[in-house]
Amino acid sequence: MRNHTAKLRGLLALAWLTIPCCCGALAETPDIAPSSMPRIGTVDPRFQSYNIEMIEVTGGRFWKPYRSKPGNQSTPPPRSGSDTPPGMDPKLYQYRPPIDLANPRLRKLAAALAPAYMRVSGTWANSTDFADQDIAPQTPPAGFNGILTRPQWRGVVEFSQAVDARIVTSFAVSPGVRDAAGAWKPDQASGLLAYTRSIGGNIAAAEFMNEPDLAEMGGAPAGYDATAYKRDFASFRSFMKQAAPETLILGAGTVSDSRAAAELVAASEPGLDAISYHYYGTLSERCIGKSTPEAALSENWLSGTDRTLTFYRALRDKFEPGKPIWLTETADAACGGNPWAATFLDTFRYLDQLGRLARAGVQVVMHNTLAASDYGLLDERALQPRPNYWGALLWRQMMGTTVLDTGVPIQSGLHVYAHCQRGAPGGVALLVINTDRNAPRALRLPTASVRYTLDAANLLDAHVRLNGHPLALSAADELPTIAGVPAASDTLTFAPATITFLAIPEAGNDACR
Repeated sequence: MRNHTAKLRGLLALAWLTIPCCCGALAETPDIAPSSMPRIGTVDPRFQSYNIEMIEVTGGRFWKPYRSKPGNQSTPPPRSGSDTPPGMDPKLYQYRPPIDLANPRLRKLAAALAPAYMRVSGTWANSTDFADQDIAPQTPPAGFNGILTRPQWRGVVEFSQAVDARIVTSFAVSPGVRDAAGAWKPDQASGLLAYTRSIGGNIAAAEFMNEPDLAEMGGAPAGYDATAYKRDFASFRSFMKQAAPETLILGAGTVSDSRAAAELVAASEPGLDAISYHYYGTLSERCIGKSTPEAALSENWLSGTDRTLTFYRALRDKFEPGKPIWLTETADAACGGNPWAATFLDTFRYLDQLGRLARAGVQVVMHNTLAASDYGLLDERALQPRPNYWGALLWRQMMGTTVLDTGVPIQSGLHVYAHCQRGAPGGVALLVINTDRNAPRALRLPTASVRYTLDAANLLDAHVRLNGHPLALSAADELPTIAGVPAASDTLTFAPATITFLAIPEAGNDACR
């Protein structure tokens, strides 16, 4: 594991800075003019999306939760295979049975975030055999580490249709899909596409493989490099244009801002419908043995999103100018997230990232995951919403697809983002994030608004409040009414370490009609 962990650290880890002290009186108060904010772009209607890892669908060993209970582990069936990534410590993982995609609570909560994309991929997808027969084998064929059965994939398709989340995936690239010369063969991909179509499903978009800059760790043949990827990607693209011309081709799906990632993006052109990449600000404490929640509201931590996007935008401009950019996998930290990913503290990262990337023109952002390990939007055992889910729900209800310029630059302690308000012609919605733990911030707003403020008893709380009232499902699993409180046109103050959405339905912004 040591070599792989060192490689991951080099690819992903950022230098963390401590939070600067902000003391004294209220900082300068910017003026906001919702009626005249200009349009600066649009995002995909399915901008806010999520991952359901392939290993969740098949069942297998995924990142072990920090608070895992010793008696809460299922016995893996024979077909689970050797599904620990090469070189990684098996103690980092825990077996899960296949996720129940027919669960009514899971479907209800996912549907509330619709429309979305659901990406079924991840490291384990690279070496998963699609058993295209009615009775799946008990163990993976040679060259594979896991098995995806027809009923399991049917469950993915039915879930997609039930919750309005279009499928994004990738395909196996392990030794089991290669000819005698080591070249990729499309047999597996062909079978999955044909079966999907036969049951009334559709794959909206696909990456060739998951994270080719970590190819060997992901199950690709030893020594797999950009030259081999270029050869295989050309075969993949040719196959997809014949077998599924309606499916968008994404790539390269790399996770680093490294020379290797640049070579892989270059090896993917021409032929991408969108540039895709993955972003994690660091490795979780599972892989590096530490985490620093005290830095989670710092500008250095939050602006890492911008730094990595700058790298991939430059690659897009060089190799695929004008193509959209998708972030197809992201969370607070790789390796299943840090312990505080399940608390209110990470909701600042989650919503700030959505605001930054929408403003920068990124079309789709897929959080990892919907309901697995510590970074899931939902707790994987009880499928109860975590703080990030409530943030996602408010984003879905407030923020439309047209992005506006607030005129307020990101500054220490105050981040303000604006979109046309969803479902309110002429209306504007603001996202106001006070990242200062000690001092309030303020805005002058000339228009009456409706206020929705998220806070918690403490930043490491797994429960959040909306305008002072706890957010929770009802005993009948119904979502609570998301009700705001009126705010008069005036100077609005935002308490330390809070997140506020402001709905301004009467803004009269011509860009929003």
